[in-house]
Amino acid sequence: MAYKTQMEAAKQGILTPQMKAVAQKEHMDEALLLARVAKGEIAIPANVRHTALSPNGVGTGLSTKINVNLGISGDCRDYSVELAKAELAVKYGAEAIMDLSNYGKTRDFRKKLIETSPAMIGTVPMYDAVGYLEKDLLDITAQDFLSVVRAHAEEGVDFVTVHAGINRRTVEAFRRTKRLTNIVSRGGSLLFAWMSMTGNENPFYEYYDELLDILREYDVTISLGDAMRPGSIHDATDAGQVCELIELGNLALRAWEKDVQVMIEGPGHMAMNEIAANMAMEKRLCHNAPFYVLGPLVTDVAPGYDHITSAIGGAIAAANGADFLCYVTPAEHLRLPDLDDVKEGIMAAKIAAHAADIAKGIPGARDWDDAMSAARREVDWETMFSLAMDREKAQTYFESAPPTDKHTCSMCGRMCAMRTTNQILNGETVELPPCQADEKE
Repeated sequence: MAYKTQMEAAKQGILTPQMKAVAQKEHMDEALLLARVAKGEIAIPANVRHTALSPNGVGTGLSTKINVNLGISGDCRDYSVELAKAELAVKYGAEAIMDLSNYGKTRDFRKKLIETSPAMIGTVPMYDAVGYLEKDLLDITAQDFLSVVRAHAEEGVDFVTVHAGINRRTVEAFRRTKRLTNIVSRGGSLLFAWMSMTGNENPFYEYYDELLDILREYDVTISLGDAMRPGSIHDATDAGQVCELIELGNLALRAWEKDVQVMIEGPGHMAMNEIAANMAMEKRLCHNAPFYVLGPLVTDVAPGYDHITSAIGGAIAAANGADFLCYVTPAEHLRLPDLDDVKEGIMAAKIAAHAADIAKGIPGARDWDDAMSAARREVDWETMFSLAMDREKAQTYFESAPPTDKHTCSMCGRMCAMRTTNQILNGETVELPPCQADEKE
């Protein structure tokens, strides 16, 4: 192989099989895709060891992708349930799955995901460090942290979230700001604690070049984590968040110099009126690198419904430049999601992503809606079901209260607007047979 990474190949003018697959999926000119991968505006996370992967691109001019988080915790340790969630994610079209397991030995589960999943696989090596190394946080060394990253890269993960931007400058800005919800990033909080207890610089920042060398070897995309993402709308766009974003922009340039692909992670909670400006700011400060956002959640008072608050923010974010949405489930802030929660989260994120793609004019996005609208005009239920994002739910709803006349639904019945208009346009007479209540009168 004449190249190590997708970016290195693109800089050499080599169109890889992964690039060809993405160009075909996205209806994008291959030369344009090649140029954007070379610049870092599009990332194609594709570890050389993930042979089951169906490649997808994230970035400028491409459809908005979604990620599904899963993984065990100390309180919920059933890997079979997490594998079922992964299967559900693939079934409903998630392009990425992140294993966020933070208990015990996670390697076997991750290996199974990589062997079987066509979706991109991501991890946060920081979560795995304590269990993998069997050490207390205070006893873990900088080289220990890097060894966990290497283990994940060797296993075949396509992208890793690394919180390299929380350095001493960022921490100073955080302490000065006095946030309402402090640090809500799990990985960010662990690094903040490690730095505070040891007095050392963030190892992922201090040894960033070594980290990049590991990632380059296996073509692992670095997803630069936002340790300072706001955990409440009160803390959005504060000094800590912006200070870290500036650092991430510099780290992106350093990664591209080593031909390592980059994604930038973004805010978690943010009022709607701040979202568009934050998307523009990230694109400017991070040199148009692909932007990966968690939500953002547009209000803090809807536990149990945060898949909805996230979908609202995600649609606005993606319409204004975000490229990748991390799903949020109804269980957010409450517990580990179950299978039903995962499905609800996936569908909410898919709706947000597709709505944004229509707004952005992504090729083919609106065609899907036009086909659905044509089927509705003809009251063609089978075609409507086949076009629905979730056929099973749509068909179940319809069949739970079937209409007397199959060319209507049980809501409109004889007054179906589609049928009435079609009959008039066809030169027919509209007849409204009396319902039972009319006959009794």
